Amino acid sequence: MSSSAPVSRPDAATPLADWLSYLESIHARPIDLGLERVRAVADRLDIRFDAVSIVVGGTNGKGSTCAMLEAMLLAAGYKVGLYTSPHLIEFNERARVNGEFATDAQLAEQFAAVDAVRGDTTLTYFEFTTLAILRLFARSGLDAVILEVGLGGRLDAVNIIDADCAIVTSVDLDHTDWLGDDRERIGFEKAHIYRPGRPAICADPVPPQSLLDYAARIGADLWRFGRDYNYAGDKQQWSYGGRSQRRNAMAYPALRGANQLLNASAALAALEALRDRLPVPQQAVRLGLLQVQLPGRFQILPGQPAVILDVAHNPHAAAVLADNLDNMGFYPYTHAVFGMLGDKDIDGVIARLGHRIDHWYCAGLSGPRGVTGEDLAARLRAAGAKEGADASISAYKDPAAAYAAAREKAGEGDRIVVFGSFLTVAGVLTYLRDLKAARKA
Repeated sequence: MSSSAPVSRPDAATPLADWLSYLESIHARPIDLGLERVRAVADRLDIRFDAVSIVVGGTNGKGSTCAMLEAMLLAAGYKVGLYTSPHLIEFNERARVNGEFATDAQLAEQFAAVDAVRGDTTLTYFEFTTLAILRLFARSGLDAVILEVGLGGRLDAVNIIDADCAIVTSVDLDHTDWLGDDRERIGFEKAHIYRPGRPAICADPVPPQSLLDYAARIGADLWRFGRDYNYAGDKQQWSYGGRSQRRNAMAYPALRGANQLLNASAALAALEALRDRLPVPQQAVRLGLLQVQLPGRFQILPGQPAVILDVAHNPHAAAVLADNLDNMGFYPYTHAVFGMLGDKDIDGVIARLGHRIDHWYCAGLSGPRGVTGEDLAARLRAAGAKEGADASISAYKDPAAAYAAAREKAGEGDRIVVFGSFLTVAGVLTYLRDLKAARKA
């Protein structure tokens, strides 16, 4: 595959923004699944961990599970690396060392190291940045490393790491062009982060048979939700029960939403499975779950009208968002800032949320995968979304313009939900950040 690299090659002193532009230019395809190229470069970089490694895959819930694991391990006093993707606003969000985002200088140094050894091997943006962040972690003296799978599992760059423990949070339809169009095919792809003889956590209450068969075939130590571990809760507190460990009388996680106990119990199952190497006392579990933060996952901003940010971008996540909205109580009107990418199941997402929304503000997203606000509005009308005195559908060029319009129309007692893509939430967060800065100036 030919490379179309820029004339001037960046180095460790090059600004991060220039590095990221360079990385977008050096591979012909944004997604190029397969581990041969990335593994070859990883071998040249001699990436190896003394730290305990936990790999987290799944259709939804990966980010929340990773964030809870990080928070609990940090509260227990461990040195922790966390790799997640995509980022919302700044690339640095993808790499956290001991709870702090990696600096521009740290990332540029690692990018230069990867570029220096890759030779004529082409790497996608995701592969290149994954290798750089893995190298950063390998040199940071960490006790534990938490790695979120980017796409699928079997052929994802993160899967070059033989995880000490792997978690599959959920299996549902997303990225069907790459992973297959049914849960059995997708489950097969995700199960490949499991390793023989090592803890393999499955948080999906009804896992596809393909995942169970793969785990059995390789001899993974499969921990199934409902069989090997579970949770119970009332209005005040909840408890976790595993194979040989119970954690009782815990406050609910700081992350809101109906599925967070499922994610939290999967994280606790992983910690139980690893407790000989990473013991975590009960106080650290309590503190970590109370302190955990993750922008864009049913994040409710302070003030009125209520503003909810959620990166839900597939039907499964949209169904969870719908349940969470239903549990919020009564609001006269619900306004939605809605933007999606064209390779997602737009109609499936609309079907899960359609009747809960009174006013739609369709936001265009840029880039080759983006969908215009007008196209989204047309999809809503085709799906039967209402228009009239108390309902509307309007289109805007981007999430910032859509949010500004929603904010103008919404009453104090209403709510605004921003969803459909990481890019939609990021656009609104950036707009709010810039607005705050302008008011201070």
